[in-house]
Amino acid sequence: MSVTSPTGVLRRDRDFRRFWLGHSVSAMGAQVTAVALPLVASLTLGAGPAGVAAVATAAFLPNVLLPLLAGHWLERRRRRRVMIAMDLFRAAALLVVPLAHLAGLLSIPLLVAVAFAVGAAGVVFDIGGFAYVPSLVAERDLPAANQAMQGSTTAAQVAGPGVAGMIAQLAGPAPAVAIDAASYVASAAGVAGARRPEPPPAAAGAPSGILDGLRPIARNPFLRALTAHAAVYNCAAQILTVNLIVFAVTERGLGAGLYGLALSASGAGALLGTLVALRLAGRVGYGRAFAAALVLSTGTPLLLAALPWRGGALAAALAAVQLVAGVGLGAANVLSVTLRQVIAPRGALARTNGGYRLLIYGVLPIGSALGGVIGQAAGCRAGVAAGAAGMALSALPMFARRVRSLREPGDAAPGRLDGRAEHSAATGAR
Repeated sequence: MSVTSPTGVLRRDRDFRRFWLGHSVSAMGAQVTAVALPLVASLTLGAGPAGVAAVATAAFLPNVLLPLLAGHWLERRRRRRVMIAMDLFRAAALLVVPLAHLAGLLSIPLLVAVAFAVGAAGVVFDIGGFAYVPSLVAERDLPAANQAMQGSTTAAQVAGPGVAGMIAQLAGPAPAVAIDAASYVASAAGVAGARRPEPPPAAAGAPSGILDGLRPIARNPFLRALTAHAAVYNCAAQILTVNLIVFAVTERGLGAGLYGLALSASGAGALLGTLVALRLAGRVGYGRAFAAALVLSTGTPLLLAALPWRGGALAAALAAVQLVAGVGLGAANVLSVTLRQVIAPRGALARTNGGYRLLIYGVLPIGSALGGVIGQAAGCRAGVAAGAAGMALSALPMFARRVRSLREPGDAAPGRLDGRAEHSAATGAR
């Protein structure tokens, strides 16, 4: 497989470079928002856990409620224009917070409304971006473009919380939100800088419903495998996360600071994984590279429940597990995005991504609830083991021969499937 490097596509494609800069700023803004709004609730309004949780839940809720609707709506619209509008909308919504603070009108219900509005605009922006990139870059550059975008997203996830905390400490929580609003204006400018004409939306055909975003996933064996893996992984990861903090901090006496530092190793590993994903795929093939990434991301956490140490030794071991698993997760994310963009019908990219997001995010509350039940009934160590086992099992659909044998993502495109794969997709057989 011929691999274009992210630096190569960024250097010679001015439109993608501008879009990538806007995406990167937006990704950082989203991470800052996720920290800044709860900080306003806690530090400025003196809210307790219930108030902070309400703000955090409102920010996440659009990921469950809106993907299908957003994907369906975006399919008949130019994505770049919508993304610019969503950035400006997020900026305007966030500016409400410092203005309300100055006017003495800031309240938890207002923060909840702002968090929901910003989260909803973020869902539309992300789904639009997924569908827009294949029309912005040449097909041969698509893996490299996704690697560049995933790299900046991962970097934002690593640095964003620290940046948010630093801004809040220096300027105060409410002014920090104003600075965050400015980041979305900068993001809109970057996205607007991609001047390459966007192909017109697909012409309206037969009437389609909101649930049409789920049909390509049900029919295509590769999309089924990707979605099943991601949904099971996310559910199991919630089971693990709910119990890991009790296992490490409460039962093993690991300090909260060391616990946080240990978990941050996952972000560092993910950043490394995004950098090596395409090089590995070019050397061993796309499917085998994906399988190798999943061995790290879903297999390494199996060690967590068996860690015997306490204190600093436990923190070091936990960080090592998180680092290795993060490498696999970062690589898998790069490979997954490109594969889904190639497989999904070009006239239904937004709808299909909406269905995918609904399924992989909709399981998170289920995972949290299951984690609580397992931890309460069998102990948090058993909960960690159960979550890790679920994450390992999530990789099984991706180890199917048709996936492992992919040399490049284009081999999975509907027009290039062999007769047997086409028959399986049509009948819904795995």
